[in-house]
This record gives sequence, structure tokens and C-alpha cells, in this order.
Amino acid sequence: MSTTSARLLRLLSLLQSAPDRTGPRLAERLGVSTRTVRNDVERLRDLGYPVHATPGPAGGYRLGAGTSLPPLLLDDEEAVAVVVGLRTAAGGTVTGIEETSLRALAKLEQVLPSRLRHRVDALHTVVVALRGDAATVDPGVLVTLAGACRDRESLRFDYTGHDGAVTRRLAEPYRLVHLDRRWYLVAWDVERRDWRTFRADRIAPRTPGGPRFAPREPPDGDVAAYVLRGVGAAPWRYRARVRLHAPAEAVAGRLPPPVVVEAVDEHTCVIEAGADDPRTFMLYLGMLDVDFDVVDSPELSAHLGALIRRYGRARGDRP
Repeated sequence: MSTTSARLLRLLSLLQSAPDRTGPRLAERLGVSTRTVRNDVERLRDLGYPVHATPGPAGGYRLGAGTSLPPLLLDDEEAVAVVVGLRTAAGGTVTGIEETSLRALAKLEQVLPSRLRHRVDALHTVVVALRGDAATVDPGVLVTLAGACRDRESLRFDYTGHDGAVTRRLAEPYRLVHLDRRWYLVAWDVERRDWRTFRADRIAPRTPGGPRFAPREPPDGDVAAYVLRGVGAAPWRYRARVRLHAPAEAVAGRLPPPVVVEAVDEHTCVIEAGADDPRTFMLYLGMLDVDFDVVDSPELSAHLGALIRRYGRARGDRP
């Protein structure tokens, strides 16, 4: 590769890594004069890269968006991060993105240097991904929600509740939160005049959207904590209060974040949570490997009895 070509690639990489670069700063990084920088910028423009220049002491060069995606120049850490992210997305919770992620992953891995391929393969070899029963979200819905959050535009949408009932909502979207393999929208419900957490897979946006709105203070000053509390108290189809014969600190880190753990004494705690299927709740309880009592859930108690009988038959117990 000629010196000029290598310098152009280096210049392109510098422009991609920072929003604005001054001519003198670019010249210093490339080891050339500012006149050479100006000539190289013109060469990039001739090749179709939209490099914008802003005059003045605070000005500089900025790589703009063109009609097609330019080649991305990534350093070692960026390349590894992108590969790991694509492999995760290939088994993620966004509908239809798996195949697209695999295509992009194949292109990137084909050009990875051997030293980076070894690092990525080592990580891929020892990590086991479990595909849960998490609901998937249409990528178009996520894009619509994210755009409305960014542009502060009200959303009109149909929302399917836990009971299957569909209601029409008008909301001011604030943030998207990804938690426990699900996507949630935090928004101000205009008609109910309060903050609400909506599951993104249950949102069906309507067009046109609503008017622009002035930003509000986020709920409780912490969106993540708000979602955790809201999801933990969500109106699940099946709810239960269970007494665990174990200290609260011994089980708190072994339960999903939405589950609320309340200490009773140094040997006992109570959890309050729910699920759309009692079998999911029983799975979590079984994985804790501690004695427990079901306090106030007839559905969970009935499922527990059926499970005991099934395990007894598997062990060879007589009816």
C-alpha cells in the first residue's frame, strides 16, 4: 500500500473516532503539514466520503453521513467488542435480527487478524448461552420507540395487558430499558397523569404519533431503579408470597432483579414476586435449594402438589 493510501486510511480512522478534528491536530497525528491534510480531505471527498469543514478557531473537520455506509476502521478492542456484541445479538430478543447479525458477524470474522480471532474464539468456547422464554420484540417497534424518546415526540399505541385486554394509550416516552431479556419503555401516561412502565413486545405503535412535549424530571431520579421496582410489583397473572428458610443475604443475589427479598429474622426471609406461568416460579424456587413455605398463592400450591406427585412417580413411589 502506498504511503498516500495508508495515510488516507489513517485520516479516515481519525475522523471516525472523534466528532471534530482540527487541521493542526490531524497534521500532528499524521506527521504531515496542514496543507497535506487539506489535500487528503479533498481526496476523501473525491472518493465519496462527506467530510465537512467548519472554519474558525473552534472549527475542524467532521465526517458526515453519506448515501452509503463507508468502511469502518476499528482498533483491536473495538473489533472484539463488535464481534462479541454480534454473537450475543444472534441469540437475542429482537425479532428477525439473528440472521442479519450472523451475516455481519461472518463478514467481520473473515477479516479479523489471527491474534484477535484467537481471543474471540477463546471467549466463544467457554461461554454457554441459554435461550430462555423471553418475549421477542419487532426491531421496527424498538426503532420507533427510540426515535420518539430521542425527539421528544408523544406516542400513540395499543397496549396489550397481562390479561390480554388491549387499551389505547397516549404517552410521552422517556427511556428504553433492557432487563432480564425483556425491553421496557418508561413513559409518562398522559391520560393517567403518571409514570408507567410498558413492555415493548406488547406495544403496537399507531400513526401518526402525538405532538412534541417538554421533558419532565425522570421518575424517582433513577430510571433503572424505577423499572426494577415496577417490574417487581407488576400485575403478573400469578403472584405469590413465599417464606424461605434461609437468610435474606444468602438468596438475594440468586434471584432475578425484580424479585423483592424481605428479611424476617437472621434465619428466614420472604420473597414476593410473580410469573405468567406458575412453572416458571417453581423453577426459580427449586434452583434456590432451600426449604420454603407458600404463604398465599393457591395456584402455586396446587402446582407444587402436582409437581411433588410427578417427582414421586419418577422415584418409583406408589400412588
